[in-house]
Amino acid sequence: MIHLALFLATLVTTWWVGIAHYQAFLSGLTGQFPDVSWTSGGWYAGAVLGILGAHEFGHYFMCRRYGVDATLPYFIPAPTLAGTFGAVIRIRDGFPTRAALFDIGVAGPIAGFVVLVPLLLLGMSWSTVVKVPENFEGMVLGTPMLFDLAGRLFFDTVPDGYSLNIHPLVFASWFGMLATALNLLPFGQLDGGHLMYALIGRRSVWVSYATVLTAIGLTIYSMSWAVLTVMMLVMMLLFGTRHPTVWNEYDPLDWKRIAVFLFAIVMLVLCFTSAPVEMVFAS
Repeated sequence: MIHLALFLATLVTTWWVGIAHYQAFLSGLTGQFPDVSWTSGGWYAGAVLGILGAHEFGHYFMCRRYGVDATLPYFIPAPTLAGTFGAVIRIRDGFPTRAALFDIGVAGPIAGFVVLVPLLLLGMSWSTVVKVPENFEGMVLGTPMLFDLAGRLFFDTVPDGYSLNIHPLVFASWFGMLATALNLLPFGQLDGGHLMYALIGRRSVWVSYATVLTAIGLTIYSMSWAVLTVMMLVMMLLFGTRHPTVWNEYDPLDWKRIAVFLFAIVMLVLCFTSAPVEMVFAS
């Protein structure tokens, strides 16, 4: 019942935000927001919950495959621009082998990625190019490489003084890319931390330290990294650098999983942006 209640609450918050995203899309940066049907929120809500749900159920079903005790996803409603802080599952067992740890860790990002790519392409096909008003004030999204590649499929160039006016499906996909990139960072108990531990064992702690230092540097570059950096520092204070138990941690990964690890790096590169959100103020 807790899982269902949180899902329904997150459906409400993302639907409400989705209506605003659809109004903003129709306004085309004019500042005049038209009235829309309440059903218009479904574009964003369905897409973002589908991406987050695929990610978490990827972990969940892989846990079931290996007999690892895990909860159903907890969706997290939030009064934010995304309408949610994401979703998590709680794994209550140790992992039998490094291969099991790897498969469970990588299943979520791959499942979410498989869902977000077609949504990104569909939303991009419905997006438009609009003129940016003089003295524009507002939020500018950092664009990951995958976002830019999708944009080039539908728009040859965006002239100076113009901007891409994204459909709510694209914003949901952008949020999914952000969540994928953050989860794949090789730190502690994030998905990327699991993959790194599965690959190199306890030496992965040094990679976690390097990731935190990198995040601090990125925060100096863009304050939109501050929340994640603080979160990682708090995780280090509360949990240290220890990793969930792997019962047999001496069997190395086979070449197929190493190939999947390389694909996970590709996903991270495609979804990463150094400045996720920046505010622009009129001069």
